[in-house]
Parts: sequence; structure tokens; C-alpha cells
Amino acid sequence: MTTAVADTVDDELWSAIGDPTRRRMLDLLLTESGGTATTLGQQLPVTRQAVAKHLGVLNRVGLVRAIPEGRERRYRVDEAQLARAVAQLSSVGAAWDARLQRIKRIAEAIQHNREE
Repeated sequence: MTTAVADTVDDELWSAIGDPTRRRMLDLLLTESGGTATTLGQQLPVTRQAVAKHLGVLNRVGLVRAIPEGRERRYRVDEAQLARAVAQLSSVGAAWDARLQRIKRIAEAIQHNREE
């Protein structure tokens, strides 16, 4: 990874997004304009306690924000932080595209030299 890309990638953020349950939670929160640990737990194959722990991780990296609502907390996706994650993914993807193009050129040059 180039230094510029390495400096822009937030490992803690990507670790949080790397979990499939947390990605599903983000999807649910986005489509339903928020939710509580209880409502999310009803839609996921994990316990409410597991949902609460996953929400804690997402909250710690800033992907969700908690708003007190009665005895529970309603979580909403922080769209600015999600956009930051998307930008990082695009940056990493562009860097890998450039690497793959260089590898392709090297392989083509080797093949060309073998044919001569």
C-alpha cells in the first residue's frame, strides 16, 4: 500500500465494518432511519446483548450515534462517517487498480520477451 493510501485508511473503522452482522445492522439502520438494540435484535439472528455490543463498536468508531429514547437508545447512522469509509474504500480500490495495471504491464513485457 502506498503511504498516501495507508495514511488515509482507518483500521479501527474498517475492522468495525468488516463484521457481517455490523454491516447488516448498518443496512437496517439506514433503511429504517434508525433503531434500538431491541428492534435490531428482532431482525437479526443474534441476541439483544450481542446487538448492544455490536452497536457499541459502531458507536466507538463514529458510524452510529445514540440518542436517548425512553429507557432505550435509538441509533442512527452517521452519514458523514459512512461517507468517509466509502471514500477510504475508493482510495484503496484505486490503489489496487494501479497495482494490477503495473503487474499486467510487467507480465505482458515478460511474455513479449519470451516470444522474441
